[in-house]
Amino acid sequence: QYKTPSGLPGYIAKWEGPGHSGERRNAMSLSSRSFGQRSTGQKTMSVYGGAGGSGTRISVGQIDYLSRSGAINTNNLDLHVDANEKATLQNLNDRLASYLEKVHKLEKENERLEKQIAEWYTSKTVIRHDYSAYMATIEDLQNKIREATMVNGSTYLEIDNSKLAADDFKMKYETELSMRQAVEADIAGLKRVVDDLTMCKMDLESQQESLKEELIMLKRNHEEVKLQRKQNISKFLKLPFRIVKLLPPHAVEPNYEKTKQKFFLLPQQKSSLEATLLETQQRYAAQLSGLQDVVTGLEAQLSSLSENIREMELKYGNLLDIKTRLELEISEYRRLLDGEDVVSSSSSSKVVD
Repeated sequence: QYKTPSGLPGYIAKWEGPGHSGERRNAMSLSSRSFGQRSTGQKTMSVYGGAGGSGTRISVGQIDYLSRSGAINTNNLDLHVDANEKATLQNLNDRLASYLEKVHKLEKENERLEKQIAEWYTSKTVIRHDYSAYMATIEDLQNKIREATMVNGSTYLEIDNSKLAADDFKMKYETELSMRQAVEADIAGLKRVVDDLTMCKMDLESQQESLKEELIMLKRNHEEVKLQRKQNISKFLKLPFRIVKLLPPHAVEPNYEKTKQKFFLLPQQKSSLEATLLETQQRYAAQLSGLQDVVTGLEAQLSSLSENIREMELKYGNLLDIKTRLELEISEYRRLLDGEDVVSSSSSSKVVD
């Protein structure tokens, strides 16, 4: 609704045409007025035009009739219009006239186009084809396509599951491979330790043999010295007796006392020598027992290392078996995946055909 400068409401122009089945569309219209002394008798216009240019009409109503019907209340309105408002109203009237002229031209052009369209429809005959015979084939093909799509989906799902399983086996294989490498490194380290212990054992055994030989030599020397001393003592004791027998008694008396003292000192020397011999035997026995303990400990370590090596070899054999099985399973999965890829490609080619 458009309001004029004096506050009076305008009217809505509507047009309708036969080409739109009586459908009405709102458009802007202006009511032109010339306010003066005959304002109560002024007429208003509303334009109705067909979309095709036909059926255009202008309806005119009296303002006093609208006032009587209650549509417009003009009792308390100031209908005085100055020069600027008159110019504005004149401009609006000119614009409305040009707009109506353009509408009239467009209606004529629309009518001409509608006639051309109607002539084209009358000249052209529409040929309709009956495709009902192909509907069963189309429906069958659609069902086959849906079934093939479901089969492809299940195949893709199986392929994904197989890929996941292959990835799991690959991870397990890599884990077992890292464990195998770690075990091999441990075995190599243990072999080096065993070699070192073997060398140490051989060195200790050679030391033990040399000490045993030295002990045998000492015992032999001791026996020889002991025997020689016994012989010397017997010779030394026999010679004085012979000399004593030849000498007179007054000459033998001083030597007898000295010899007696030496004779009493001999047991002390013997006991000291026996103590020295016992100490030497104890010292060498302690050394031999210590060396024997070292050899026993090294033999125990060597046996434990041998047991560990056997366990490592057993674990290594188990890991090799696991590796072989994993490689076989991975190759089997790859073969299955290759076969499924071939089947899926062939099925897709069949679906495309």
